Amino acid sequence: MDKINWGMIGCGNVTEKKSGPAFNKVANSALVAVMARDIEKAADYAKRHAVPKWYNNVDDLINDPEVNAIYIATPPDVHLEYAVKAMRTGKPVYVEKPMARNAAECAAMNAVSLETGVPLFVAYYRRALPYFIKLKELIDEKIIGDIRLINISLHWQPYDEETGENAKPRWRVFPEISGGGHFHDLASHQFDFLEYAFGPIKNAKGIARNQAGLYKADDIVTAAFEFESGVVGTGSWCFTVNKNQRIDEAKITGSKGQITFSFFEKYSIKVETENGTEEFNLPYPEHVQQPLIDLIVKQLRGEAVSPSNGVSGERANAILDMITVR
Repeated sequence: MDKINWGMIGCGNVTEKKSGPAFNKVANSALVAVMARDIEKAADYAKRHAVPKWYNNVDDLINDPEVNAIYIATPPDVHLEYAVKAMRTGKPVYVEKPMARNAAECAAMNAVSLETGVPLFVAYYRRALPYFIKLKELIDEKIIGDIRLINISLHWQPYDEETGENAKPRWRVFPEISGGGHFHDLASHQFDFLEYAFGPIKNAKGIARNQAGLYKADDIVTAAFEFESGVVGTGSWCFTVNKNQRIDEAKITGSKGQITFSFFEKYSIKVETENGTEEFNLPYPEHVQQPLIDLIVKQLRGEAVSPSNGVSGERANAILDMITVR
């Protein structure tokens, strides 16, 4: 492929800044068509982002002869259906995370990719962000020695729309749409990066419960996990704390020190060893998916290899499944 002409399914918030504009900022790439079920929403998005075509039918967008690659930016319940349709037309697919509602749906997507030979990529963009590239370098360089333990704490207050007499929670906390709750949405990023940095997780167990009753999905999860390398980890995720207890912190403990970092909200990496403390500040780019999209475009042109694909994406879902199974 020479020029990658993207067709985008879904015009939600994630596409406004994180991903959508990046397709036109990457060399040899263009966003040429968008689709939303509401044609007025699709038209509005297209006009605001200078996209020449818009649709309200998935098949029309996938079969557009000018479109030669598909970006699926919908909730996970339709990822399998849309990805399979696109791959069976020979068009590479870039799908939002989580890759699907569960590992079985991911496996079905990967089976079609293998059968057709059509590439499948997943939007685990932390694998390409400078912040996390630096973090992986520090780990690989053994700046804190041999890794012993990883601990994750992600505790957030409920979103405004989840509380009050007129509460209207969004799709992320409806398991039939998302596969789970906020844990599935956010921890998928975390476990994907942890496997990228430390290798495969061979076993994971957890407790997932709903304590506050604000919606159907679990709102608290605790987990213990073990990597094939022997490194072990623990984590807690709670989405109903007081805002004053909000925390997004991860710690990697090694034989010679500790690294503290944030998966979502902070841009500093703190390294503590017997030689002292050093901090690295690496803000995210304007469009956080742009570095990964650039690598995907380069892979489709035969110039590079994307660090995130369907196989790695399925792994993240498999870990979520292991932790939340009842």
